[in-house]
Amino acid sequence: MALSFTVSAQDSVKQIHSTDALYPAVGPYSQMVQTGNLVFLSGVIPLNQEGAAVQGETIEEQTRLVLDYIGAKLASQGMGFENVVMSNVYMKDLNDFGVMNAIYAEYFHTDPPARATVEVSRLPRDVLIEIAVIAATP
Repeated sequence: MALSFTVSAQDSVKQIHSTDALYPAVGPYSQMVQTGNLVFLSGVIPLNQEGAAVQGETIEEQTRLVLDYIGAKLASQGMGFENVVMSNVYMKDLNDFGVMNAIYAEYFHTDPPARATVEVSRLPRDVLIEIAVIAATP
C-alpha cells in the first residue's frame, strides 16, 4: 500500500511517500521524498518486515533483501530499477565488493545508474550493507 502527502516549504514542494511493503522508518526520516520528477529513497538496511531484527547473516543474503526492499519501494511509486539514476552503497567491508557487485548487477542489468560505493566503519544495527537510491519518475 502506497501512502503519500505533500509538504509545502516556502517556494518548494515535496511529497512524502511510504509503503508498508517493508519496515516503517525507524527514525526521524521519510522512506521516500519526491521533488519534481526525482524520488529520493532513504537508505535501506536488511531488517525484517517489522523493523525489529536484522535479516540475513551474509553479504549475499543482506544485499538481496536490501535490493528487494528497494524494488518494493520503487514499485509502490509505479517505478522499477530502470528508473534509478543514482545509487549510494555503504558497506561494512569492501572485501565483499565482488559478491555485492554480482548481486547488484542482477537487479541493474540494463543501463545501470551512476553509483558510489564506500566502506564505512559501522552501519545501523551493525548490518553489512545499506543502499540509498535516487529515481526519476517516468
